[in-house]
Amino acid sequence: MITRFNSLAPRRRILVAGGALLVFAVAGTAAVAAVSSGQHRSAAAGQNSPARDPLRSRPGPVLLVPGYGGSTGALSVLAGRIRASGRQATVVDLPGTGTGSLIQDATVLDAAVTRALRGGAQSVDVIGYSAGGVTALLWARDDGGTRKARRVITLGSPFHGASIAAAAEGFLPGACPAACQQLIPGSSLLAGLAAGAPGGLRWLSLWTTNDQTVTPPDSARLTGAINVPIQSVCPGQRISHSQLPTNPVVTKIVLQAIGAGPIAHPASADCHP
Repeated sequence: MITRFNSLAPRRRILVAGGALLVFAVAGTAAVAAVSSGQHRSAAAGQNSPARDPLRSRPGPVLLVPGYGGSTGALSVLAGRIRASGRQATVVDLPGTGTGSLIQDATVLDAAVTRALRGGAQSVDVIGYSAGGVTALLWARDDGGTRKARRVITLGSPFHGASIAAAAEGFLPGACPAACQQLIPGSSLLAGLAAGAPGGLRWLSLWTTNDQTVTPPDSARLTGAINVPIQSVCPGQRISHSQLPTNPVVTKIVLQAIGAGPIAHPASADCHP
């Protein structure tokens, strides 16, 4: 693919490279209009609890972290569903255009968590969409997430990188912003996250096998997490990357995962919101 790209005229190279970056940035902007309600249920799971023991305390605020590009539209739909269930939910505003360093984004997330805890919450639940899940992992590792978070849910997050980021950098070196470079498979940032979720932190990683933005889709697989491709539970579901935060089945699973009961692997009953 890179050989074919190099044969293009310079102006055409710029258009192709820009298109790759644009697809990566806008993939999280689409929102499905209809989001049906889901009910909380309990299921068994067990892990060691952190020192502050937020895992057995009542659920606190929910913080949602956008993906590459920083668009909040799709996550705002999910936040609305969470609020309708009686929880506080805030979509974190990322600095600049949402294409800066994911390390900086993790600092912004930690500031939001600190505000929530100072407001009286015992813990928070964090939901990271796409690259926002990588941000959540950086935060959990570097900012004491096991002491602050009750649960973390990630949706289509490229923990092992995304080929579209590599293509953007390969097509036009220097045109790939900081976050794009960090999401190239094999980057130093991703290599530092290879150990997976911090021990004692309950984590659910969801993704769709129909994902054409984060490829391969199982880049969302995270050591130490409950790893669930949606189609392994609901084979008939066709969900794109951009639909993950708004799809009714995914919404139901997320609401259950952040509910009062123990976190668990989704079941086939969850396929009918």
